[in-house]
Amino acid sequence: MTSDSKKRVVVVGAGWAGLGATYHLVSQGYDVTLLEAGSYPGGLVAGWKTAGGRPVEAGIHGFWYPYKNIFGLVDELGLDPFTDWTKSSQYSPAGLEAVSPIFQKEQRLPMPLGTFAYPQFPRLPLVDRLSAFTMMYPIIDFDNSDEAWRRYDSVTARELFKSYGVSARLYRDAFEPMLLVGLFAPGEQCSAAAALGMLYYFILAHQADFDVVWCRGTVGEKIFKPWCDRITDAGGKILTQRRVTDVRLNDLGQADAVICGDEVFEADAVIFSVGITGMQNIVRGSSTLQKHPQFRDMMNLGAVDILATRLWFDRKVDVPQPSNACFGFHPTTGSTFFDLNALHDDYRDQPETVIEADFYHANQFLTVEDDEIIRMVQQDLTTCLPDFREAKVVDSSVIRLPRAVTHFAPGSYRYLLPAQTPINNLYMSGDWVVTRHGSWSQEKAYVTGLEAANHVISQLGQGFPASIAPIEPDEPHIQIARSINKAVRDVQKSWLPQFWLP
Repeated sequence: MTSDSKKRVVVVGAGWAGLGATYHLVSQGYDVTLLEAGSYPGGLVAGWKTAGGRPVEAGIHGFWYPYKNIFGLVDELGLDPFTDWTKSSQYSPAGLEAVSPIFQKEQRLPMPLGTFAYPQFPRLPLVDRLSAFTMMYPIIDFDNSDEAWRRYDSVTARELFKSYGVSARLYRDAFEPMLLVGLFAPGEQCSAAAALGMLYYFILAHQADFDVVWCRGTVGEKIFKPWCDRITDAGGKILTQRRVTDVRLNDLGQADAVICGDEVFEADAVIFSVGITGMQNIVRGSSTLQKHPQFRDMMNLGAVDILATRLWFDRKVDVPQPSNACFGFHPTTGSTFFDLNALHDDYRDQPETVIEADFYHANQFLTVEDDEIIRMVQQDLTTCLPDFREAKVVDSSVIRLPRAVTHFAPGSYRYLLPAQTPINNLYMSGDWVVTRHGSWSQEKAYVTGLEAANHVISQLGQGFPASIAPIEPDEPHIQIARSINKAVRDVQKSWLPQFWLP
């Protein structure tokens, strides 16, 4: 097939979703142009250099045990970018609060017993931990269906935990820290539906789900660069610094071009693979998209600020675990810190200590000067590990990311976009797009990119759809409990009037 006869697809946004869609469509013989507004492909995992030439990135991104599709991609690309499975710790201003094992190495117990039994909580009383079992009903009731999302989305996560009797200390010391680093906001600002979905996927569904590996360098260098090279070698075009300003429709109401200022990229299908903030910016400037209520309504969605810092210290400091979460240091803000000497190949044998410290829901910090932020980070590290008190910072990086990640606020589900849009050859993908797959974060973004590619293939009739690995099925006792619960709900709908709030 000549390039003139190939079906043309324009993909907007070069993160996990956009690259996933582009890679598969190129492999199926499409003429694909990938447009990225930034200077590098990769979205939030794109890499940069400090003034001194040191590599940095917009935060550290873990790869959890359930990421079957991403792990499959990496194997297909012939890459070996990941560390071994790692343990993690959790700190508060009072000291060490929890240490998580490598769950797959422990005797497998029925969900959720392994998650309950194997982590070490040196300060959390057993009676508080036992109060977590009251959450089993909403976990069973929330099955990721559209009905379940609508039932729980208007409730805050904090209200949910409170109504089911979770102790105040367990919520403060365990569940809210998970929300701050998993949904990037405190519980009173998180949808209960999103909280249940995230906690189930990453922690509760199966014992090993919380196990995580890390990239042995920046994700941009270790994964995205060779992935982009594979795309361009296959004939795909990746164009950076192309900010979309509108979409052009033909007489049939289909998208036939994507416009970037004075440039026009003609297309037989279009896939948007950008975050909420980027998509809202496009809608603001697009007279075409503004005509559709679906795109206008997504302006109700929000996003959360992130602060990513990297510090180089003048001496080796012993960090017991390579990945660590923190809570209670700053109101409404969660944070993590990582020992890059243990995770990144470039720092493994260095005499200095390199720490990545990232802050989520970091609204109050984005206007703070770099020097003050660095002092704050060192003070937090010293509270967790006192040996950092005498260490001196010899280099540093501060990256501010306003409105960078999706805010799954209460009531937001109704405004999230599905893959298919009112423009029948324009598709959506990304970690905020509605999918029934059940995955989250990077895996969800990649999966929705493949799903969007499959929609294009179905519509244009060329090539074979991408194979998408499903998440691991629920354990048998959960399947039985959910079947019983659904049957009871069906009976209630048949016999009881529907005038209560969901």
